[in-house]
Amino acid sequence: MATLPADLLSAIVTILAIILYFYMGVRVAQMRAKHGVKAPATAGPLEFECAFRVQMNTLEALPVFLPLLWLATIYFHLLPWLPAAFGLMWVVGRVFYMTGYMTAPDKRGTGFGIAAIAQFGLLILSVYGIVEVFMAMNA
Repeated sequence: MATLPADLLSAIVTILAIILYFYMGVRVAQMRAKHGVKAPATAGPLEFECAFRVQMNTLEALPVFLPLLWLATIYFHLLPWLPAAFGLMWVVGRVFYMTGYMTAPDKRGTGFGIAAIAQFGLLILSVYGIVEVFMAMNA
């Protein structure tokens, strides 16, 4: 079996993250309809507010996650599959975050923690890879 290129793995993870975000948006729309929360209102019953916060928190995280995923993919070559693995970990963490938050807001911590660890891992890989390339160019 052929090994998938690192950029293809990260592309798949990117698509999964975007699909998850779209799903979260659909959940917010469903909660708006269910509870009669008309746009632009962002307050309403707890079930709506939880769905809304899950989507917004994920939206806030995406501009950090996606560049780190791709910087790590481009510059970290020691274990080329590792950025995508951290990326998949982030997606899984966001799923746990969503399901926990929708159950009860105080149950969001585990998913948030998993995603945060993955994001921090991507930061480390990105910095390591960039420094390694920079050092090689200036050797």
